[in-house]
Amino acid sequence: MFNLSPVPVPDLSGKIVLVTGAGRGIGAELLRVLVEHGAKVFAGIHQLGRRGSETLPPETELLDLDVTSQRETDAAIRTIADKAGRLDVLINNAGVIDPIGRLATLSSDDLIPSFAVNVAGVHRMTVAAAPLLRESKGVVINAGTGAATTPMEGWTAYCTSKAAALMLTRMFDLELSGEGIKCFFLGVPPTDTAMQAAIRQSGLNPVSRIAQSDLVPVRVPATVMAWLCGPDARLLEEVVLDVRDERFRQMMR
Repeated sequence: MFNLSPVPVPDLSGKIVLVTGAGRGIGAELLRVLVEHGAKVFAGIHQLGRRGSETLPPETELLDLDVTSQRETDAAIRTIADKAGRLDVLINNAGVIDPIGRLATLSSDDLIPSFAVNVAGVHRMTVAAAPLLRESKGVVINAGTGAATTPMEGWTAYCTSKAAALMLTRMFDLELSGEGIKCFFLGVPPTDTAMQAAIRQSGLNPVSRIAQSDLVPVRVPATVMAWLCGPDARLLEEVVLDVRDERFRQMMR
């Protein structure tokens, strides 16, 4: 359906990268891609002791990290500073779609968890990492979605929180680019993850009716995120990107 394939990833030797939401799905695949191309990776995983069985690269440094916790966020950044002495890339990959349901069935408080992760979590991580990123003239990559600009039935929490994350990324670029920090919001197409299983089960919009066999393999967005960690991405003027952009399609093999 999407006709997308992985993009070539440059040598990332010497890069220090923090990935949130790294325990499964795109995040776990991203760890593998980054390690394969030489990066030193810190993997932020919520409830690390209770994570699933998905195998992660042994070279990664695992961090117990809930992006809604200021204490765990600060501890993660301190660990990186102590062990690596620098941070070149922050990838805010942690995200939630719940609750899925028509807006009239949701209470206002039902929206709070998605905003806590998808918006406040991105803000918390970026602000905490900013001192290290200023020193390295580093990069912030926020995992996005087309749902940030397109309303989808049943996704009130997800669409609105991701729209806020898109504007938050633009605000970071506005205020941090002068300090040498590059910021991206990368739209990710429907990808074969556990989140998509929940979407299919809901049956509430056209995305829920995409067959699993037609979903994008996790390797595709993972390689695009990894490419954004490399030197050529610093030449891009855009802040808002999408895996389906022509520039990435031309790289796909």
